[in-house]
Amino acid sequence: MRSHLIVPAVAAAALLLALPAMAPAAAADTSTYRPSSNPILFVHGYNGSASNWDTMVSRFKNDGWPASHLDQWSYDSRQSNATTAEQLAGEVDRLLAATGAAKVDVVTHSMGGLSSRHYAKNLGGDAKTEAWVSLGGPNHGTDTANSCFDTSCYEMRVGSDFLTALNSGDETPGSPRYATWWSPCDTVINPDSSVALSGARNTQTACLSHNGLLTDATVYAQARDMINS
Repeated sequence: MRSHLIVPAVAAAALLLALPAMAPAAAADTSTYRPSSNPILFVHGYNGSASNWDTMVSRFKNDGWPASHLDQWSYDSRQSNATTAEQLAGEVDRLLAATGAAKVDVVTHSMGGLSSRHYAKNLGGDAKTEAWVSLGGPNHGTDTANSCFDTSCYEMRVGSDFLTALNSGDETPGSPRYATWWSPCDTVINPDSSVALSGARNTQTACLSHNGLLTDATVYAQARDMINS
């Protein structure tokens, strides 16, 4: 999921995952590109929303994924990530039933990686997930969470009980393919090393902001190819 002090108002603003101005999505040659048959569940981060994924979803559509297989899910990001994981489990089952697929691919930003990992580790989600993507996830905590006070913020703090349990044993359990992307210029996830997971494909990006991970064309292409491998 550089130590410095931030007053609560500034920390809340730093953690706010508002979507930057969308870059135009370049059309892909779908005549030769064969997208995965799995639906994709997109899980935003703290103070985020489903619209955070608009740019990425438009790119998946241009690359041949049907709209019915692109689920921009939303939830209350102030609640415990364990509660969110239970709700996510229901959304996965709904999406599988609606599409007739056997498994989903899960793409997460920031704190969205924590609830989806809890789902995979503790709620049987590993059996229903083919590929899992974390963009700028506080997988081992972030010091910016020290200045916000929702339940989910406490869980994002370095050394929290939630993260200690989540990272105990195998950090990438079961059969899903796990991958993370982290930026050396991400000032929301401190330290940078928080993002990488043992057993995952961990990729350093160019100098991108925390929200820039959502719209960068290179990150998109790498995540798409990992999902489709």
